[in-house]
Order: sequence, then C-alpha cells, then structure tokens
Amino acid sequence: MGKVVAAAAVVCTAAVCAAAVLVMRHRMKSSGRWAKAEAILRELEEKCGTPTGKLRQVADAMAVEMHAGLASEGGSKLKMLISYVDNLPTGDEEGVFYALDLGGTNFRVLRVQLGGKEKHVVKRESEELSIPRHLMVGSPNDLFDFIAAAVAKFVATEGADFVLPPGRQRELGFTFSFPVKQISLASGTLIKWTKGFLIEDAIGQDIVEELTKAMERIGLDMHVTALVNDTVGTLAGGRYNNADVIAAVILGTGTNAAYVERANAIPKWQGLLPKSGEMVINMEWGNFRSSHLPLTEYDQILDAESLNPGEQIFEKIISGMYLGEIVRRVLCRMAEEASFFGDDIPPKLGDPFILRTPDIAAMHHDTSADLKMVGSKLNDILEVPNSSLKMRKMIVEICDIVATRGARLSAAGILGILKKLGRDTVKEGEKQRSVIALDGGLFEHYPEFRNCLINTLKELLGEEVSESVVVELSNDGSGIGAALIAASHSQYLEVEES
Repeated sequence: MGKVVAAAAVVCTAAVCAAAVLVMRHRMKSSGRWAKAEAILRELEEKCGTPTGKLRQVADAMAVEMHAGLASEGGSKLKMLISYVDNLPTGDEEGVFYALDLGGTNFRVLRVQLGGKEKHVVKRESEELSIPRHLMVGSPNDLFDFIAAAVAKFVATEGADFVLPPGRQRELGFTFSFPVKQISLASGTLIKWTKGFLIEDAIGQDIVEELTKAMERIGLDMHVTALVNDTVGTLAGGRYNNADVIAAVILGTGTNAAYVERANAIPKWQGLLPKSGEMVINMEWGNFRSSHLPLTEYDQILDAESLNPGEQIFEKIISGMYLGEIVRRVLCRMAEEASFFGDDIPPKLGDPFILRTPDIAAMHHDTSADLKMVGSKLNDILEVPNSSLKMRKMIVEICDIVATRGARLSAAGILGILKKLGRDTVKEGEKQRSVIALDGGLFEHYPEFRNCLINTLKELLGEEVSESVVVELSNDGSGIGAALIAASHSQYLEVEES
C-alpha cells in the first residue's frame, strides 16, 4: 500500500512539475512576444520621428519646390497651377449666386443669397443627389443632362423674394474635383476621370462647355462664371469671412493647399497681370516629396501597391485615406513576427483599408481606464474578441505615432507656404496677420491630429511670430466658396461699378 501511495505521489509531483514547466514556457513565450512587439513599435517611433530640425528642412524644401513650380511648368513635383481667381471675395458682394459641387458619386447644388457688408450670407439652401452608376460609364451628354436637369429643378424652388434683374442670367460657380487643365477662370479640359467615372469621350473636352450645352438643351439660362477646385473654394470662403486669410489647406480623405501669390512673382503668368495684382495658386501639394520626409517600410510598400506608385507621397503619409491603412500594416507585421494577436492572425487584418482613419481617431481619443473603445473597435472590425489592456495600449501608441507624424508634417508644409510669402518672420514696424483656412474631416473630427498640428506650427514659428499666425476651421469651401467666387467675378461687376 505504501508503495502505491509513494508511486502516486511521484506521479502527482511529475504532473505538477510538467504543468509548471508549461506555465513557465507560456510566460517566456508571452514575454518574448511582447518584447518583439515592443521592438517593432520602437522602430516605428524612430523612423516616424519628426524633430524640429527635420521639420524645418521639410518646410525649406516645400518653399524651394514652390519657387520651382512657379518658374516653369513641370519644374517641380508641385504643379503650382494658376487658378485664374484674381479677385477674392471681400464681403461686399450682393445678390443670389449658385454653386455646383461635383466631387464624386454625389453632387450638390447650392443657392446663396449675399447681403453685402452688413448682412453677409442672408440665406443658404442646398440639395444633394447621387449619380446613377450607368451615367458614370455612359456618355458625357447623358451625365451632364442629368446634372443640368437637377440644377434646373433646384432653380425652380427659388423663393418669391428672388427677382432676377432684367436682361441678366443666373450665375454659377462650378467645383469640379477631377484632374483638369485650367485654361481660364471659366474653362478647363478634363485630363482624366477618377473615383469610378469612365466616360472616355469627355477626356480632353471643356467641362464648362459640356455643362453649358446641357443647360441650353433644357432651356436653363445660367452662366458658369467660375471653374474651381475645393481648395481654392475653401480659400475664397475663408477670405469672405476674414480679410487676413492668405492660404487654405484641405486635410480630409485627401489633402491639398492653395495660397494667394503676388502676380508679378509668377514667371509663367507671361505678363498678363490681373487687375488685383494677386493670383490664387493651387499647389497640389499632395504630390510633394523630399528626401527629408520620414518614410518607413510601411509607406514604401503601400506606395508600391497603390494605383499611382511614386506619386502623391506627401498625401500618402498625412491624409485621412491612408493613416488607418498604415496602422493596419504595422499590426500585420506585429501579428506575423511577434504573434501580437496570439498564435492565429485575425483574417480581417489582411483586408486592405479595413481600418479607417475615423477608427484610429476613436481609439486614439479613448481615455477610459480599460481603453474600452479600443477593445470595441478590435472586436467589431478585426474580430479580436479578447484583447488585453497591454495590447490596447500598444495600439493606441501606434495610432499616436502615425497621426503625430502626419500632423507635424502638415504643419511643416504650412510653414513652407509662410516662408514662400515671407510671413515666417516678424518685420520691424510691420504688423501682419496671416490666417490659414483649414477644411476637411481629418482636421475637424480628429482632435489629437488638429491640436498637434496647431502646437507644432507654434513650435516652428516661435512665440513672437506665432502670435500673428492663426489656423481657422473653414467649412464647406467646395460649396459656398464656388458661389462666392462666382459673385466676386460676376460678369456684371463692371456694369454695377460704372
């Protein structure tokens, strides 16, 4: 009997030892997993680093590229396009003006009643419609007939208080967010379609002319006064409310910037100086690139696998379309090399762009003790039901690193514009206030990104200069801005002035 008890004791001791060994191995494996994940995280932090000195180099490079782009067509990665907007709104504008905002599968028609200096925007109405799929791949006539009919229907809802002066047409500003070669303020030829449109017959055609013909076919008497992009519209909207606005930046799904340049500083303007002596330049800054940009392996692979490799590098590291995707790629590497999510990689993690920037903004903004929002996002999006607090904290740190880099580089880009205009220093005896109008969901709805951008700009400018530079949210430039440009360039201005 004693032998049996002893044997049993030996077996139990062996079992306990085996279990202890398994626990120890699990702990060692877990410890190694976290150590590897931590190493990947620290490497990301280092490669995304944006110390002040590097940001100043980026700003200098931006200013140099601006000069080069103005000097000659194709002289820079920045297109520096002349917008032909040489008369920004002042707030004195009066009357009712329309805007058509075609930026993708949806479009908007707007009506704005302006009441001059005292009343500003008296009334504003709009309607949004979707473009049927078959019209995105059909003929130009079908697409523009559909749009013109929608504009005519909207015009028919004018209130009784609107009376068109005798012999005058309604005027419209047209925001067309596709690649266009602008020929004048009210004409531009389509370079290519994007965003799912494949109407080959429209390429090379004057977009304003196509719209005008469509309106004429249905008897709508309306004059297209201006063809603009959303960034130029944002600048106009900002200037209408604040005379100190000198530039506009879009930080949303994509990114771009526009600013007011002295017309005599544009060699390719060929001596055709506008009356105002200044011209709005559409930078197309998403295509900016420099050896000073802190690029990582994730950025390089993302670019290589994109539809436009080698292009839009600045956009791919600062805009809303890509921030979530960069975070996903970091998590993929952690899952593969550090078993970050355990022995199995979540299948959903392999889906490109499944993590959107609003998702990382929500996780980044989570201040709860258990990071509940992070856990919820992991469960809902990646189907990771049981995430540890340690995992959640690491994911928040990844979001912070990626968003911080984007925000600080955005601030460096703005500094580049200020440098080009000589507004990055305080001149003795001269008081100048520089306002940057910002629009886009990334800036408006991602508090950590917005605050980081503003604080970085102050850091770069220094205390004295930063007192004269202001960043202001300017909503709906793509809509109301186009109507305002139509007002400030009205074909009837000279008649009214005389």
